[in-house]
Amino acid sequence: QVQLVESGGGLVQAGGSLRVSCVASRSTYAMGWFRLTPGKEREFVAMSSWNGGSIAYAESVKGRFTISRDNAKNTVSLQMSSLKPEDTAVYYCAAAEAWTGPSDLGYPYWGQGTQVTVSS
Repeated sequence: QVQLVESGGGLVQAGGSLRVSCVASRSTYAMGWFRLTPGKEREFVAMSSWNGGSIAYAESVKGRFTISRDNAKNTVSLQMSSLKPEDTAVYYCAAAEAWTGPSDLGYPYWGQGTQVTVSS
């Protein structure tokens, strides 16, 4: 089992920046982020392999969000810039023992989520 704990959510104005982070109880190959908005399905945001050799972003966040890992601390962070009101969601950290792509079905480990609210 892997426990994931997110931090760093909050309220920010449109155009601003925010960083969310997630610490894992142990290392896993893939770590990244999904988000959930009421009335919508959970959406893939970004994912990184253990060494950053494989990174994927949703089209909606490319060029605005940057994912990074610190393997010495078993953490993954998501730096979010040029935030838009449509980025408002609960952001969930997810982890898997292998690269499974953007489907949330492939990730057995999940954090509790952290709220990100972008005001217009």
